[in-house]
Amino acid sequence: MSQPTRRAAGALALSAVAALALSACSSASGTPSGESGGDVTLSYAIWDENQKPAMEDIAAAFTEEHPNVTIDIQVTPYKEYFTKLQTAASGGSAADVFWMNGPNFQLYASNGQLAPLDDTGIDAADYPQGLVDLYTYDGTLYGAPKDFDTVAVWYNKELFDAADVDYPAAGWTWEDLKDAAAKLTDAAKGQFGIAASQYGQENFYNSIAQAGGEVISADGTKTGYDSPEALAGIELWTDQIDAGSSPTAQQLTDTNPEDLFLSGKVAMFQNGSWAAIAYADNADIADKVDVAPLAAGPAGNQSVIHGVANVANANSPHLAEAKEFAAFASGEAAATIQAETGTVIPAFDGTQQAWVDALPQYDLQVYIDALETSVPYPVSKNTSAWTSIESEVLSQVWAGNVSAKDGLKDLAEKMQAALDAEQE
Repeated sequence: MSQPTRRAAGALALSAVAALALSACSSASGTPSGESGGDVTLSYAIWDENQKPAMEDIAAAFTEEHPNVTIDIQVTPYKEYFTKLQTAASGGSAADVFWMNGPNFQLYASNGQLAPLDDTGIDAADYPQGLVDLYTYDGTLYGAPKDFDTVAVWYNKELFDAADVDYPAAGWTWEDLKDAAAKLTDAAKGQFGIAASQYGQENFYNSIAQAGGEVISADGTKTGYDSPEALAGIELWTDQIDAGSSPTAQQLTDTNPEDLFLSGKVAMFQNGSWAAIAYADNADIADKVDVAPLAAGPAGNQSVIHGVANVANANSPHLAEAKEFAAFASGEAAATIQAETGTVIPAFDGTQQAWVDALPQYDLQVYIDALETSVPYPVSKNTSAWTSIESEVLSQVWAGNVSAKDGLKDLAEKMQAALDAEQE
């Protein structure tokens, strides 16, 4: 998945009002079916200009197999993508095929905007189970997994060498992480061991799972923030701030945490697989960094898995072709094309090695290995309703204005109320 989607929940465009608008224009019955016949142009909406060349190659490969079908690729920057999609879907003019992310998926699927893909020949066994689960609603697959990202820890080798600290390696633990962060911190230089950013996908969603907890139940109806495990997962980060091993919440707000890592002010920074190509292209840091697995907590070293899916507009006038292209654009041939660009990890199993090989200077295999214990990105029918609460409450916890225990109690109560409202 490309960099603009890194904190997917932070830019959700949909709300309960939008859900009503989507529901009002959905057509659960009477959707087109069968081949359209004749020449067909399918619109294909994506949000990453960097991936457009690969998408053009995929479109050309599809047209070679289906000479009567032309693909019109439409790029909208991620910042505006879901706002535009919401408006188009409400007005019945959404693209025939479009990219979808986890936090927005269930709202579109539950309102009849997405066509089922179970009958397209997609074999769920060809994709990571976490992604199949993410894009399945009420037992039906609506999204064909296109790519995925997991999380690992990037580290500055120069800072580790200067402090005589061993590099992170497979099997390291939370205690090892905290010990290394402390040794790598030098207040006189304004240098910190780690950035304890208030990032869900990169930080605390992973550590909650590593403690044996969950952010939300598998069915998306119950909060997990009222558990001791969730508290441990949050305190892994807030304790780093309290110990001085991380910049303060205010410092992390004033300066982008990743910029602190890139400038050599922070020795460790957890980031998704999208970071690899960006760091390789950064002349100031490319040769100074490498990547290692996440540290293991009481339950292991789980990473959140997220990724983009290709979905077909249920109201497309060319529904059969749209469904077929959505499946093709996530199939083996398309995945191979994606992998060779080095920008994303393709979701189709067996095609990821080309992505690893594209940047041999880094141990990118750790991102692929993370699949073995990965946990799905936490979502519900209206994810934005509770992630806004999550951000508000945890910002007070990170700032030290509220204890983690009290903050999570408040968060759990408010989040559960939002989840209960989804079921009404």
